[in-house]
Amino acid sequence: MLRWSITFFIIALVAAILGFGGLAGAAVGIAKVLFVVFLVLFIGSLIMGRKPKV
Repeated sequence: MLRWSITFFIIALVAAILGFGGLAGAAVGIAKVLFVVFLVLFIGSLIMGRKPKV
């Protein structure tokens, strides 16, 4: 998931440099959403992994 957010961020940077404003904005939006989803899943896995075994 983190790989996808980095990929979309790089696409957004390249599109911004080349002057494609709409494409860059869309790629940044997708990258932000994927990064937030990655963080939520990462924090959830940290919490779930720390449960003591009964």
